[in-house]
Amino acid sequence: MTGPTPPSPYPLGLRLGGRRVVVVGGGAVATRRVPALLDAGADVLLVSPELTPALRAHADAGRLHWEPRRFAPGDLDGAWLVQVAVDDRAAAAAVSAAAAERRIFCVRADDRTAASAWTPAVTRHGPVTVAVLGGGDPRRAMGVRDAVRNLLGARKGPLLTPQVEEGPPLNTGGRVALVGAGPGDPELITVKGWRLLTEAEVVVADRLVPGLLLDELRRDVELVDASKIPYGPSRAQEEINQILVDRARAGKVVVRLKGGDPYVFGRGGEELLACAEAGVPVTVVPGVTSAIAVPEVAGVPVTHRGVAHEFTVVSGHLAPDAPGSLVRWDALAGLRGTLVILMGVKNLAAIAATLIAHGKPAQTPAAVIQEGTTAAQRTLRSTLGTVAADVEAAALRPPAIVVVGDVVHALNPAAPA
Repeated sequence: MTGPTPPSPYPLGLRLGGRRVVVVGGGAVATRRVPALLDAGADVLLVSPELTPALRAHADAGRLHWEPRRFAPGDLDGAWLVQVAVDDRAAAAAVSAAAAERRIFCVRADDRTAASAWTPAVTRHGPVTVAVLGGGDPRRAMGVRDAVRNLLGARKGPLLTPQVEEGPPLNTGGRVALVGAGPGDPELITVKGWRLLTEAEVVVADRLVPGLLLDELRRDVELVDASKIPYGPSRAQEEINQILVDRARAGKVVVRLKGGDPYVFGRGGEELLACAEAGVPVTVVPGVTSAIAVPEVAGVPVTHRGVAHEFTVVSGHLAPDAPGSLVRWDALAGLRGTLVILMGVKNLAAIAATLIAHGKPAQTPAAVIQEGTTAAQRTLRSTLGTVAADVEAAALRPPAIVVVGDVVHALNPAAPA
């Protein structure tokens, strides 16, 4: 004899802009859920003794408030929603009990049946957001969501030629895909990269990958946070290589998701060599590189007819006088084209001084674009002689792209230097 059918959930779109949302837990589940809350404009309070590097980056950037301790009922004062992202059932039950007392809806990652709200499977297509609830079955919700996403993303004609789409045959066991996720906007990932994400069983993600892509992963996907916060905690490259090899050898489909392009200062080549040495097949999916895309969305073309016929991309993570630097800054100072500097904010004063010392005019236009292609994008236009001081005064921070050259004003010649 069957019992009564449980009531269906009531679908609702929450407008969380400026409203307090409490997230309890600082692990992989919170890493996947927090970006969507931030994208919705929520005032996020994160309560957890420890954080993943990706969440710590959000906290350090001031995007959320972090309380480095265990949950206390008073954390829910003024909250509109709470998401419990911990594995401890007793601790999760205590949070949901405190939420129930205050009539605050509570999402629980550990027990959907004990939650007062469910997180749907979500896909986004421009201004359209589709949220699917599967009657308590997350796999059903994900399947329907993926079918809807395919319909929304359908185009006339083939997306790729059969030769490119099929490519070399892959083994039926484990394999690795090095996927470039683009510069920050989740819609800038390639169609092939997105398709491989939907097939992934393991995703090894860097700090700079678009967070909303992680929010759309299936619930059973293992998310490995391989964040490399500049000048802070990092996971050794050898350990990342071993994770890729071990998961693939275990028969898993692994996606190594990297910001920008895998081979543009992304150590993708090292990861491919490690996999090849271990006999693991690898697919490389190029990504939109921030070196070109970020200046572009800020109105700075890296080349422009009559202005620049060349552009050079260099890493500024080492100071010009550092023994390990491979960059010929003296030679770059004599070029007439565009210079694009990645990872150069920390050493910007020394870089600018070195270029000027080798003949680059101090009046050369310069621009710095922080978090390009995202909602947090900021653009500063200056000159080579003053850009370091201007960046410090404006409190710009990594990730940021530095562009030096006349192209800075090619599309807006009236802009002040």
